[in-house]
Amino acid sequence: KRSLKVIIGTEEYAEQHSGGISLVPLSYALEQNFPNPFNPETWIPYELSQPSEVKIAIFDSRGNIVKALKLGQKPAGTYKARDEAAYWNGRNENNENVASGIYFYTLEAGDFNATRKMIILK
Repeated sequence: KRSLKVIIGTEEYAEQHSGGISLVPLSYALEQNFPNPFNPETWIPYELSQPSEVKIAIFDSRGNIVKALKLGQKPAGTYKARDEAAYWNGRNENNENVASGIYFYTLEAGDFNATRKMIILK
């Protein structure tokens, strides 16, 4: 038989009552953007196991950088909800809408980097 313990409260309260279970991810991760395909905006979820300087670069299918999202120093944690995940409005560095197609995004955080594919459809 298994039991489930739900802790509701501030982060400090949750840590005090977690029974020694870590509330931060054990490893870094880059998740699939949502929605995908998208038009014109999307969110890019990720996880950090350590506090890190976070950067996400978005590339077109030829490998040209389209947009750099410099998210700054972030504490260890999970960034999956719309109000936490990285946001991209589908615009390039010149604030122009990008064309429909396949794009790639790379997360750099500490020594971690990973790349995923996304599609914009107009």
